[in-house]
Amino acid sequence: MQNKQKDIDADGPLRIGLISLGCAKNLVDAEIMLGTLLKDGAEITNDAAQADVVIINTCSFIDSAQKESVDAILESAELREAQNRGQGIVVAGCLTQRFREELPKLLPEVDAFMGIDQVARVTQIVRDALERRRTKVQSPKSSAQHAPRPPRSTLHALSVSNAPVFAVTLRPTYVPDYATPRFRLTPRHFAYLKIAEGCNHPCSFCAIPRMRGSHRSRSQADIVAEARALLADGVKELNLISQDSTYYGLDLRAERANPISSPRKFDAAVKSLPAQSSTICTLLRELNALPGDFWVRLLYTHPAHWTDELIRTIAECPKVARYVDIPLQHIHENMLERMRRETSQQYIVDLLNRIRAGIPGIALRTTFIVGFPGETDEYFQSLLDFIKTAKFERIGVFTYSREDGTRAAKMAGQVPAKTRQRRRDLAMSTQHQVAVQVAESFVGRTLRVLIERQATAKQLQGAKIQSWEHGLIREPEAHALHLKGRYMSARSEADAPDIDGRVYVRGQLPPGEFAQVKVIGHTDYDLIAQADRETQF
Repeated sequence: MQNKQKDIDADGPLRIGLISLGCAKNLVDAEIMLGTLLKDGAEITNDAAQADVVIINTCSFIDSAQKESVDAILESAELREAQNRGQGIVVAGCLTQRFREELPKLLPEVDAFMGIDQVARVTQIVRDALERRRTKVQSPKSSAQHAPRPPRSTLHALSVSNAPVFAVTLRPTYVPDYATPRFRLTPRHFAYLKIAEGCNHPCSFCAIPRMRGSHRSRSQADIVAEARALLADGVKELNLISQDSTYYGLDLRAERANPISSPRKFDAAVKSLPAQSSTICTLLRELNALPGDFWVRLLYTHPAHWTDELIRTIAECPKVARYVDIPLQHIHENMLERMRRETSQQYIVDLLNRIRAGIPGIALRTTFIVGFPGETDEYFQSLLDFIKTAKFERIGVFTYSREDGTRAAKMAGQVPAKTRQRRRDLAMSTQHQVAVQVAESFVGRTLRVLIERQATAKQLQGAKIQSWEHGLIREPEAHALHLKGRYMSARSEADAPDIDGRVYVRGQLPPGEFAQVKVIGHTDYDLIAQADRETQF
């Protein structure tokens, strides 16, 4: 093997292409793989046809994500056949973790499968994959590569080939640390900071614990060290991510037994911790104390693990964004019980009231699942009523996806696909009315925003300008006039990267910096603003 590796090296540095799908947590894994490869002397290319090896970092959260992942794998294989038959293909991420037994048989195009525990060992896996591919291409049997392709409609239609390189552990235990090499894929001004990995929750619809393993926190000192480095590199926004950020640190306690799920048990466990224990509150306070001008954004909190101390911490830390991502999934008591969400309807209502009262100006984001098994018209109507009254600043609505291996997949009362889609449309329509009211409430206010880039014509066109309601731009003729000139795309504290709305600011402002702007109009979900001091353009 050593001689073969030298032959590969003799051709020059390995050129690696990478496709990363799914959530921000998966993106961090991709950044670690790229950082490790660069440290080991590889080159990164955006031209997949020129890559020696292409890595597809997959998602497997719901059926549509699985299809996107499989499509990316098959498209990469087709491109390889057309332009670079010696190219290796490596599949990483959640799809490999979830279907570790099936994928080697179902995807013969792939030269190596690697799991979450192997992200820091990516260089050797890439080398092994490339060697496997070159051996296969040189084999007389390689002509089988030109056989007609099976249909893409299903994984199970794919044939079996010789065994690929396989490096996927059954139950992941890996968690990155500050010493792990990392090549950031986000713009310079914001970064995702993974504070923990895995999940302990028993939600009946979710396969994440099977894919990502149990919750495991990084040490607080290690997270703060990485935060310091990111801030020194020009980052203005630290986005804290994990499967359940509110559970951070609880697995580090000395006498831990079973995972803590219910609000009552969690609150008791937090109060019984020794004085120097790490929690999400101690982490937020230490990050807030770091020097510099930046935001800390807390993403992916679980309603069962909110405490009064967390509410006080956010309220008392000016660098922590007034923004909360708190997926609720439903509000009807029966649905919450069937989903195994560990929270009651009244608990949720009380929690939201406590958060709004304790953190003035907070923007609440949540997600709901519609069409879950057993959801009746009555249950769904209760969700619509809740959306109207709770007035969330941000909402995402998903149709239920029946996932193999979950409790919900075996439940009676599965809801037809058309009904699920109709309910999603109704829920989003209901939230649209709320969103317009929320946007209107910002008109005339001065906001602090983080400037990202110059807005493109496509972005402005997609902002649905026809729905502007403010008096300054109510007349049809004013729409076109108002858009002439230059706009910057920015985000306020109420807008997380990639998932929320934008603030379009008239004029030219430096990207990656904070600015004070005055809101002068709005679209359905975005705001229109101008700099406090009018910029000439």
